Amino acid sequence: MLIFFLIVLILVAGTFLFLQHPKFGKLPSGERLAKIEQSPNYKNGKFQNQSFTPDLTEGTSYYSVLKQFLFEEKIRPNPTDTIPFVKTDLLHLDKSKDILVWFGHSSYFIQIDGKRILVDPVFCGSASPLPFGVKAFEGTNNYSVADMPEIDYLFISHDHWDHLDYETVKALNPKVKQVICGLGTGEHLEYWGYDAKKIIEKDWNEKIVLADNFIVNTVPARHFSGRGITRNKALWLSFVLQTPTQKIFIGGDSGYDSHFAEIGKIFGPFDLAILENGQYDIKWRYIHLLPDEILTAAKELQAKTVLPVHSAKFVLGNHAWDEPLELISQNGEKENIRVITPIIGEEVRLNDSLQTFTKWWRTVK
Repeated sequence: MLIFFLIVLILVAGTFLFLQHPKFGKLPSGERLAKIEQSPNYKNGKFQNQSFTPDLTEGTSYYSVLKQFLFEEKIRPNPTDTIPFVKTDLLHLDKSKDILVWFGHSSYFIQIDGKRILVDPVFCGSASPLPFGVKAFEGTNNYSVADMPEIDYLFISHDHWDHLDYETVKALNPKVKQVICGLGTGEHLEYWGYDAKKIIEKDWNEKIVLADNFIVNTVPARHFSGRGITRNKALWLSFVLQTPTQKIFIGGDSGYDSHFAEIGKIFGPFDLAILENGQYDIKWRYIHLLPDEILTAAKELQAKTVLPVHSAKFVLGNHAWDEPLELISQNGEKENIRVITPIIGEEVRLNDSLQTFTKWWRTVK
């Protein structure tokens, strides 16, 4: 019995010490917390979605989800081949070019109208705090902070590990002029060495007027947040980016809800909508878009072109690794909606509506 209690004590102490690592970030406090408590979206000590949003779909238990994830065989969750990629030289990119470069999952670079933007960069090769956790597919982690030029605006949609990476963001600090994020996320960034003056931290439905006729509106998403045991202390959100020449919807993780139609009504149409497409399951349908909901959201946003992200790098769901890309490609053809599917690292020409892309996943086993 004594040995059992000693083992439990060691495990508890080890877990406590592990959770003290800076990569877990820091919960809001002081003036930041006081500001958060004034938010209409913060109730009962945490941020809330606009609609009731359970973690799991009705009739689903945590036990069944854990059992499926750990013990049930999945069909092709990982590719056996290396994912194809190209290495675009971003450091010496002609600044007059308007392009987007996707890095896999939800990380991408945008250069438009002379500004350089980076969204949810994760270059560490992992989507988990654990050393044996979720690893990137072979071929999907070939960009690093060293490959990034000076960044005018770093957008962070929320603080989950597959969107906010401690190692990446900390190393990026000297290259970043300004960060745009939701309430509470700035606490992590300051804890990791960012000057508070560099951080623009907003609630839903706020407007940010930037230099050179760039405007950002923060808009709702349907999701959750948290890097450790405590959840929903920082806000999750999406962004409407209006540049002098284009309007882009920068979508964070979100389940389907009425907010897409509202955003489309107020801000649409969009030249490009970047929407999550992957790591879904009917068991958690309220926090991620299902395949038949993605283009519904795109149509409600009044998007001319859709870029699907949140796939092809990490296993965080139970579907085949290429299913999200295959389904949205097929659905886009049926719905006559332009869906673009670049290879990781490929230049997407933002002013070229005739640019075509291969169905590259079909050549990968």
